[in-house]
Amino acid sequence: MSFFKKLKEKITKQADSVTVKFKEGLTKTRDSFAGKVNDLVARYRKVDEEFFEELEEILIQADVGFDTAMELIDELKMEVKRRNIHDPKEVQAVISEKLVEIYQGGEESISELNIQEDGLTVILFVGVNGVGKTTTIGKLAHKFKSEGKNVLLAAGDTFRAGAIEQLEVWGERVGVEVIKQGAGSDPAAVMYDAIRAAKARKADILLCDTAGRLQNKVNLMKELEKVKRVIEREIPGAPHEVLLVVDATTGQNAMIQAKTFKEATNVTGIVLTKLDGTAKGGIVLAIRNELNIPVKFVGLGEKMDDLQEFDAEKYVYGLFANLIENETEK
Repeated sequence: MSFFKKLKEKITKQADSVTVKFKEGLTKTRDSFAGKVNDLVARYRKVDEEFFEELEEILIQADVGFDTAMELIDELKMEVKRRNIHDPKEVQAVISEKLVEIYQGGEESISELNIQEDGLTVILFVGVNGVGKTTTIGKLAHKFKSEGKNVLLAAGDTFRAGAIEQLEVWGERVGVEVIKQGAGSDPAAVMYDAIRAAKARKADILLCDTAGRLQNKVNLMKELEKVKRVIEREIPGAPHEVLLVVDATTGQNAMIQAKTFKEATNVTGIVLTKLDGTAKGGIVLAIRNELNIPVKFVGLGEKMDDLQEFDAEKYVYGLFANLIENETEK
């Protein structure tokens, strides 16, 4: 059975609103990437060096990243040789198979959050201003609250004008309390207050906002280190997740931000916002493969429940949905 057929069977068994969200959210990338791959396949009668050169260019244009594209092409060449594939149409299923393999890298459940079942889970959010950090915190607060968890928010971005108020708006919208101090106050002091409040209220989840200035990396590092020290001192082993929020529409710039924050703090996962607004959804693979950080959530739309846990198979299905459905109907 071909990979496309296996994937379709698996996705059909799981048929749910999440699969639909991945399909709809990846429309721009699919129209661009899958469209170019279809065009490439239609123009070639055999799988040769020129075919692979054009395919490599398509992958790079989708922001899969130069290193990941090269690695993928090398693996495809080996697989095509091993399976004795001559028809370019057969290469499409192999591409999707390899994309899933590259993302998963032999690891299981890498997208799952490190939730403490019998105590307080502290999740720290980092990222530059304007990437959708506060919106992400609000949407995750909604998700956890709808799962019956007791959630608190910490307004640790005390420097950006309006950041505290923005988080408060989300707190009111979701029905979650926000622990804050005045603008310009020490973020570490806010975290200390938030942890004490979380313990007193027997909260399950504490979501912590932080400042997103990158102008001075040294200051940013010191600030994040101080915040982490306070959290760790109050709750050994915390923060349990450090999630870096990046904007998918910025493409390779998102990679640069990810590298900078990875140096500044121990990033455990990526939240990739606005994936539905870009044709360069290949950035998911570049981040995973080149930085070795799992993408834990992706933003697939504006609605409250459009922030979804990342799933490599649903992602690949979203990329090749039309082709998979046509292929499996034959």
